[in-house]
Amino acid sequence: MESTKNKSQKKIVRETIDRGYRVSKYVFYKETLIDYKEHFWSFLGAFVGISLIGFFQSHVLTKIENVFLIGSFGASCVLVYGAIQSPLAQPRNLIGGHVISAIIGVTVFKIVPDIVWINGPLAVALSIVAMQITKTLHPPGGATALIAVIGSEKIKALGYVYVLSPVFTGTLILLIVALVFNNVTQHRKYPMDSKTRTVLKRMFVKKRLLKDEEENA
Repeated sequence: MESTKNKSQKKIVRETIDRGYRVSKYVFYKETLIDYKEHFWSFLGAFVGISLIGFFQSHVLTKIENVFLIGSFGASCVLVYGAIQSPLAQPRNLIGGHVISAIIGVTVFKIVPDIVWINGPLAVALSIVAMQITKTLHPPGGATALIAVIGSEKIKALGYVYVLSPVFTGTLILLIVALVFNNVTQHRKYPMDSKTRTVLKRMFVKKRLLKDEEENA
């Protein structure tokens, strides 16, 4: 009786492992089925996104305000242009994750400014939990929180302005570029949520109509 039961359990475990292996193999295979066009648009989106942020930093802002390009934006580009189907790459996560993490990072630095072995880990850990609670999990957000704590003196001097610029403005530029380059082919759809895509399309159409009305007036 026991041997039959053990055989049945072993069979179930074996089938579960085999199923997991097949699923993993399929997912891995599917992820590698990206043609060269997809590589091109991923490259172009990331290049234009970071280039625009760098352009604003170099030519628009004054030297005193010249803090616009932060390292966590590079990590965001990997998700937003290279893994556009990932839940972590969606607009809510991109904007919300960075902004929430920036607020937490600045707040932690104001409360614990000098103890790096406490304020750094605390900023990252709190930002992760906050992103989980608000459903805005975006891995580069942890870096944004950490930069607010261990960044240059110029960044630390910004205080809560850091949340607005470079964080919010920078992520907004990345999002706008993603909406363009992630929808240029039939295989690329961004954001993945159809409702969000509909809302964004209506916003752009409405702005276009208002612009046409102003030109015709």
